[in-house]
Amino acid sequence: MGYNLGMKVYFVTKNKGKLLAAVNVFEKKGITVLYTEKTYPEIQADSSLEIAKYTALQAAKDLGMPAIREDHSIYINALGIPGPYMNYFEKKVPTSIILKILKNFKDRSGYFEVATVYAEPNGKTIEYIFKVPFYITEKEKGNLQDGWPRIIALEREKRTLAEYPESERVNIWNKNYIKIAEELSSANGDHNIKHFGL
Repeated sequence: MGYNLGMKVYFVTKNKGKLLAAVNVFEKKGITVLYTEKTYPEIQADSSLEIAKYTALQAAKDLGMPAIREDHSIYINALGIPGPYMNYFEKKVPTSIILKILKNFKDRSGYFEVATVYAEPNGKTIEYIFKVPFYITEKEKGNLQDGWPRIIALEREKRTLAEYPESERVNIWNKNYIKIAEELSSANGDHNIKHFGL
């Protein structure tokens, strides 16, 4: 089955920032983004791509329409963690502990690995991955978010993620959406969806 301009796609997320980024990209290509409040179980896997793909396929089959799911991992280079286990790690390890640990390391850099999967009910997918570099600050800053966003600053940015609204960094997170939207809008009629990785 192929989809043309004017298509609709469900976006599976509770994150308003991700939804805003997706809407801004897809609607420019004539693709309507629908939001679903349904939740789907997330598998425990070693990569964000596996997690996003599993949920996107589940949602597409359940809803009977194309669905998109994004998942991201976070890696602190000096520690090599926590990867796709960010939510669990953040609950167990407060920012104060991370700051104490990193006092022993010169390298405070890291990156987000962002994986996005578009899935059709028939099992076909488009998959993209990209990285967003960041560094860990020396102290907690900002009140717009709690936890790790108070010690993470994107590369070449002095403010932590907790010091300015998500709307200011929408364009940073939408690279995968742009590639998927371009892939869909360039398809006419039936098409074979390839798997991509950056």
